[in-house]
Amino acid sequence: MSTDFKATKAMFDLPEGLIYLDGNSLGPLPKTVAPRVAQTITAEWGQMLIRAWNEAKWMEMPLRVGDRIARLVGAEPGSVVMGDTLSIKVWQALASALEMVPGRGVILSDNGNFPSDLYIAQGLTGMLGADYSLRVVDPEAVFDAIDETVAVVMITETDYRTGRRHDMAALARKAHEKGALLVWDLAHSAGAFPVHLARDGADFAVGCTYKYLNSGPGGPAFIYVAPRHQERALPALSGWMGHAAPFAFDLDYRPATGVERMRVGTPPILALAALDAALDVWDNVDMEDLRRVSLDLQDAFIAGVSANCPDLALANPPEREARSSQVSFAHPEGYAIMQALIAHGVIGDFRAPDIMRFGFTPLYIDLDDVAQAVAILTRIMRDRIWDRPEYRVRAKVT
Repeated sequence: MSTDFKATKAMFDLPEGLIYLDGNSLGPLPKTVAPRVAQTITAEWGQMLIRAWNEAKWMEMPLRVGDRIARLVGAEPGSVVMGDTLSIKVWQALASALEMVPGRGVILSDNGNFPSDLYIAQGLTGMLGADYSLRVVDPEAVFDAIDETVAVVMITETDYRTGRRHDMAALARKAHEKGALLVWDLAHSAGAFPVHLARDGADFAVGCTYKYLNSGPGGPAFIYVAPRHQERALPALSGWMGHAAPFAFDLDYRPATGVERMRVGTPPILALAALDAALDVWDNVDMEDLRRVSLDLQDAFIAGVSANCPDLALANPPEREARSSQVSFAHPEGYAIMQALIAHGVIGDFRAPDIMRFGFTPLYIDLDDVAQAVAILTRIMRDRIWDRPEYRVRAKVT
């Protein structure tokens, strides 16, 4: 039976008259989240107090919720754990992977990677010393750049600007042939299209949950460690919650078994409760259905904008399978155009220097939304509505 996307749309608390095409940056609010968080606050924290760690099973949440995400990213049960921020998870994965490839010190990445990941790699290699370095190439050059000097290939599967997808399986094969490990950032992949971590030979993966997984601003990140590595990967951030027996209060660190050794600090229970409730939306979603309909929505938007707004240049791959779940158009006045769109009820976002991004998930977007968005954008471009001073004022968040 195919997925009922009318039913999933009804599960979101979407403002009336608004077309939301920015779930690739911050997912909208599922209706189940507020009551679940309220219950966690009042019935659990409020009434159980500290007993909730046991009685409400707060301590088990990072692994239990991780297993729910594992299904969406093609991971084995017990291979994903929640907690901390994406930047911390990137640092953990990189540090663990580097330690597992002795004698090499090169982290290979590309200039389409999200800058934050590059910052983390720069900080880590700088701290480790002259034997370690970050090598950055063009996205199209990553495959050929993997050689015997590379320890870790760190790639964001989806280019945050253009939506271009890397070939995970091909890069994994090449990296392993050359003796390197892979760290994948799934921030723009998890919940956007089918991901196959186990099938495609991933070593480590990380991702946030506040985009396509709709956990809310600052929602907790996740880390994946392939089962074959779990007893070998050493957690460089050897935190209390990653200890084999946290409440034994040993003075020396002993890593927990499995992926739970990648836990660091006290889990953010309220945020995990929000994510847990948000994941209910996915219970009856087939990822292949999601992918097919997302591409159909993208095709309709691309066709409409290309036909009616010739001044906008398509910035993402035109081929269906090369795209993720976003469409990007470029224009020198992209920021002002996007502000005009937002003012007229179509929310996307802007990435410097000239990229307008639009996210398409059938969980809450349909063809009627696409047609209305195209019509509004057409009018803004045709009548130069964007060319007003108020649309050029730069906000802190674009």
